[in-house]
Amino acid sequence: MMKQAKYIILLILGLSVQMAGAQQKDAHLASKLHRYVSYFNGLDTEAVRNFVPNAGAEKWLSANIPLLDCPDQVIEQNYYYRWWTFRKHLVKTPDGFIFTEFIEPVKHAGKYNSISCALGHHLYEGRWLKEQSYLKDYINFWLFKADVGETKPRFHQFSSWVDDAVLQQYKVNPDLSYLRSIWEALDLDFKKWETERKLKNGLFWQHDVKDGMEESVSGSRREQNMRPTINSYMYGNALALSAIAKLLGNPKQGAAYQVKAEELKKMVSDSLWDGQSQFFKTRLAKGGLAKAREAIGFIPWDFNLPTDALQSAAAWDQLLDTAGFNAPWGLTTAERREPTFRTRGSGHSCEWDGALWPFATSQTLKGLSNLLNNYQHHGKMTPAVFYEQLHRYAASHQKNGKPYIGEYQDEKTGEWLKGDNPRSSFYNHSTFCDLVISDLIGIKPRLDSVLEISPLLPKGKWDWFMLKNVSYHGKMLTLIWDKNGTKYKLGKGFQIWANGKRLYSGAQLKPVLVKL
Repeated sequence: MMKQAKYIILLILGLSVQMAGAQQKDAHLASKLHRYVSYFNGLDTEAVRNFVPNAGAEKWLSANIPLLDCPDQVIEQNYYYRWWTFRKHLVKTPDGFIFTEFIEPVKHAGKYNSISCALGHHLYEGRWLKEQSYLKDYINFWLFKADVGETKPRFHQFSSWVDDAVLQQYKVNPDLSYLRSIWEALDLDFKKWETERKLKNGLFWQHDVKDGMEESVSGSRREQNMRPTINSYMYGNALALSAIAKLLGNPKQGAAYQVKAEELKKMVSDSLWDGQSQFFKTRLAKGGLAKAREAIGFIPWDFNLPTDALQSAAAWDQLLDTAGFNAPWGLTTAERREPTFRTRGSGHSCEWDGALWPFATSQTLKGLSNLLNNYQHHGKMTPAVFYEQLHRYAASHQKNGKPYIGEYQDEKTGEWLKGDNPRSSFYNHSTFCDLVISDLIGIKPRLDSVLEISPLLPKGKWDWFMLKNVSYHGKMLTLIWDKNGTKYKLGKGFQIWANGKRLYSGAQLKPVLVKL
């Protein structure tokens, strides 16, 4: 009896220590969020107020976003800054909630200042919000309402990986009835793209401006060039529709979309891969491949399209080459050795011939993450490369020493090339928080009930971090890494909690599979 009583007392004491530690970390994260939001609010004149004004930002963010605590202050500050800016773009319209791209109205937008160009980015980022009705409204808007009453197409104004993004949103927040409600629209939309942009050779063509990438080295506003962008997007969309059809009990449609994906994979590999340059390139309507390497050549990895081979992995060597894409302030949109690099606008128009674009940087980093996670052949790429590039991307979010996200930057100075144009402030045209959650910390959403964690943190880089309040498959997750057990006082090593229950504990920060 004495031993049993002693065990019970020790158990109670242990639980009390854990509860005290949990309360302490909750207060710490709440205080951190308060400091960041107060700082960002203090910098903002709030010329535009949408659904959640600055005064309500802290409450809304506290209720909706995963909270991060980490030793890299550049990444951490920008994580909160990007959620703070993302919230500014949430608009309540007569057609439901949408997310805008520009904070100020722009001439080329549709109703409610809507633009479809960054839709895929918005869904990848927004899938980590606790309240998902915003995203469902937003998807419905584009599928059913965006083109109603418009004199020109708005949904197909720009290329899109919407089907892939819808599936990725579902993997975080499963809702089969919602997928069923939009299946027919997704299916019809893919067929519409085939009618509008598919050539007899099976590849898709697009004008660079319709990719949201105007004035690019290999682009054209007139020629039907076959670009790695739209062909990768349509491959990703076909794979996603195959998976969605099977989830909905339509194996025949699933198989048909799988065939479409396999055909596109072969055509992209055969027709857009330049073996001599070891890079994916645009095939020109007038014949041959474009001469220059461009960042769009990394996009096939966003959807795991390339074969797993040394030759294809060699494309990523250009990420480290200062004559390739490696510039002082980040990753350029065209290789720096290209003779016409940065000659098409010099800040006066949107130029994708070398300047840094967060849109492209976030795509490249997602592709790099996929290479490191899903391929055997990595070339020169390592988690350390991913971390360095993500850190540089975070550090680029500044103007005059203050947090800022705009359209595009000079690769040498970091100057935002739209200057003080109000339309560029808080530009919602890329991801960042998703790269931290899904790639750096490594929550890999799945269709089944297994939680997969595959961190890209370089070994020994961080001694601690916490990601708390991650809404996933109807549960609230907390991930804790405390190498020595001294930071959070909840024990040493890596822990995964769900709804207050510890699911996993291990000494090392490494890939983990846990049954939810």
